[in-house]
Amino acid sequence: MSGKLIRVTGTVQGVGFRPYVWLLARQYQLTGEVWNDANGVGIRVWGERINEFLEQLPLQAPPLAVITAIKTYPLRQPPTGNTFNIAASRSGKISTAIAADAATCPACLADISDPNNRRYRYPFTNCTHCGPRLSIVRSIPYDRANTAMASFCMCPACLAEYHNPADRRFHAQANACPDCGPQLWLQDRHGNSLPTGVGDAISETAELIQQGYIIAIKGIGGFHLACDAGNPTAVLNLRNRKQRDGKPFAIMGRDLAMLKRYTHIDDNEQHALNETAAAIVIVAKQGQTLAEAVAPDDDKLGCLLPYTPLHQCLLQALNTPIVLTSANRSNEPQCISNADACLRLTDIADYWLLHDREIINRLDDSVLRVMADKPRLLRRSRGYAPLPLQLPPGFDGTPPILAMGGELKNTFCLLQHGQAILSPHIGDLENPLAQQDYRNMLTLYQQLFDFQPQQIAVDLHPDYLSTQLGRQWAAQQGLPLIGVQHHHAHIAACMAEHGLAMDHPPVLGVAMDGLGLGDDGSLWGGEFLKVDYRQSTRLAAFDALPLIGGAQAMRQPWRNCYAHLKSYFDWQSLTKDYADVEIIGFLNRQALGVLDTMLEKSINCPPSSSCGRWFDAFAAALSLCRETVSYEGQAAIQLETLASPCFASQREQAYPFDWSTAGVLPRLSWRSFWLAVLDDLQQNIPLSLIAARIHHGLARAIAETAWLLAEQINTDMVVLSGGVFQNRLLLEEVSRLLRARGKTPLAPALLPGNDGGLAFGQAVVAGRFAG
Repeated sequence: MSGKLIRVTGTVQGVGFRPYVWLLARQYQLTGEVWNDANGVGIRVWGERINEFLEQLPLQAPPLAVITAIKTYPLRQPPTGNTFNIAASRSGKISTAIAADAATCPACLADISDPNNRRYRYPFTNCTHCGPRLSIVRSIPYDRANTAMASFCMCPACLAEYHNPADRRFHAQANACPDCGPQLWLQDRHGNSLPTGVGDAISETAELIQQGYIIAIKGIGGFHLACDAGNPTAVLNLRNRKQRDGKPFAIMGRDLAMLKRYTHIDDNEQHALNETAAAIVIVAKQGQTLAEAVAPDDDKLGCLLPYTPLHQCLLQALNTPIVLTSANRSNEPQCISNADACLRLTDIADYWLLHDREIINRLDDSVLRVMADKPRLLRRSRGYAPLPLQLPPGFDGTPPILAMGGELKNTFCLLQHGQAILSPHIGDLENPLAQQDYRNMLTLYQQLFDFQPQQIAVDLHPDYLSTQLGRQWAAQQGLPLIGVQHHHAHIAACMAEHGLAMDHPPVLGVAMDGLGLGDDGSLWGGEFLKVDYRQSTRLAAFDALPLIGGAQAMRQPWRNCYAHLKSYFDWQSLTKDYADVEIIGFLNRQALGVLDTMLEKSINCPPSSSCGRWFDAFAAALSLCRETVSYEGQAAIQLETLASPCFASQREQAYPFDWSTAGVLPRLSWRSFWLAVLDDLQQNIPLSLIAARIHHGLARAIAETAWLLAEQINTDMVVLSGGVFQNRLLLEEVSRLLRARGKTPLAPALLPGNDGGLAFGQAVVAGRFAG
């Protein structure tokens, strides 16, 4: 009897794939065995219905399985038995994928909701279809001994499930119950435990939240801080203690019905909320109101549904959503250990809901927003990392490459075996704790994926910690170092996500962000580029205007406003013509003499084509975040919020723009644009209308410039990337205008268009050089 050896690769371990194969083989009366090893899943089968088995194998796989390849080889030897068995895991060179952490499945939800079930209200209930994965794994193969569950010895009942191939908890590495698994307790700021018992701890936590207290809750990938989202005092206390001035908080609701009391959720957003990744989904406010301090000066709310049994049980006891935000001080990584949480959160939390299962790997909540009819990730972490991305055609033979990422919203990327593995969101490397997290995660990923780079890719900016580490690594190991221009990486990442082959002809790339170091050593950020994977050529850009005070210009939007007006106009004439316009009066009350001296002598006033600072300038003119911003992108977010209600009605009122061809590079100039804005301000046109016209004017300027340049380089494909395109109004309007002119706009979705996707672009550009 002939047989076959079958190799299945992808995310096929720890997801119930072997029992699925076992059941399928029995269905087709096959003999043989299935096992896990470092390459994925191996199967040996003999029987008459092998072809039927192979046909069905990819069609009914478990919900968390992601099959990237199925390869078959003939077996000449006869079967060794007359049954089909599940064999023990085998070791070897590591190349298989680890699953991402997944929200509680319906079957486990039924278990914890049933008073007659032994897992009733047990907060660590899971099976092969759900629960922790990357957050608890130390190494692969993904077996219990290599996870945070190694210290918990299964009771006879759990062990019976674990060894029964017909049970959905067969080889569920985190399988546990109240008798043998992790335990939960509640304690106060002095370390005193409150009444014990699983139900008591969760019920008492709910009661404390209702009383207005702030609770530190240990979750899957880290600690969160929680309070009643409807309690203004509690939310303000949390904001003050966390030192988070204006950035919106996310909320968790018991179910969609609860969230819909406060928001509008469309079909795409509802689908995203219900996915196993359980990301924070940004949706529009609507209906009842929560505490104003949850999301001040914003028309949106970041919402998520309970994704662990602990969250499910907690929310069942509450009638309003809770704020659920990372347990840290602003800009620091969230706490993951009990000791660290009790130390670092002493001045923030009132009580701690703790458990004794270790969090091995820190994972922030992922964040997405539906724009242009598609969910688009703004932060890729829990629920997505470390799921691999398949590389486009042509990259199969690329040697292992480590791409170090950027400075803000950092992730790094491992490229090998025709796929890319991105780290979870790490954060801003300006923070020392984030730097340590970055180093730790690099070490971990090397171990998990047995990864030894043969090339290092870095951003061109010499001051980025990621660039400095990459240079050191390359020098110490004698490896080639490839510097990749910031905006080239943005566009290349989007090209690769959309499957454009390694040898694809150049596209027109539109990169709009805060800033990145350009090929010429200046600061770019509003760029039109001719791009393929090997090279990027700058075709046009925004006017390069001074950042007065350097980094201060990123914190104080009024500086950018003055830089624009001073660059385009004679200040005395402008002051005379628009003396009654409020922004002019405000600027004249500043120390303009000092700024003028800085401008005249080029003291700390680097020129930049930044689109992010462009938004800051116009936001300041409209009295939004004029004096200071408390988080990145705040001014642009508030400008979008102001524009949204009347955006559709102002399409024909877009402000005009100019092209300047005086220099070597065509530039978008904003002199006419500013005159139109100042005229409207002088005529007391409602600020919401002005904000809408600003958005339409920018969208038209970008789309018309992109269309002309795309025609010039003979491409119909326009790639839109960079953090500015997280603005829904801008992305959707630019895309609409391009489609109307016969162009195909592409924008990131599976990866963030901000710097969180930068490493992927660095990796594929480096891969093209290697190819």
